[in-house]
Amino acid sequence: MGGVSNRMKEIKRRRHRRQTLARFQAKLKKATQSERLVMADKLRKMTTGCEVLIAAMGLEERKRG
Repeated sequence: MGGVSNRMKEIKRRRHRRQTLARFQAKLKKATQSERLVMADKLRKMTTGCEVLIAAMGLEERKRG
């Protein structure tokens, strides 16, 4: 039985997640409010600790009204 171990899969997912976060950080400087909301939605789908990351990146939704 060959193949990649669960540990290696986990490391690969973690590295890919880190690269995606770096891309979001680079795009964040020029992003409009609607783009920020899209980024926040993608972060929510991507990782479990999303709320901490969203707050740190300043992607919190603004309350209207």
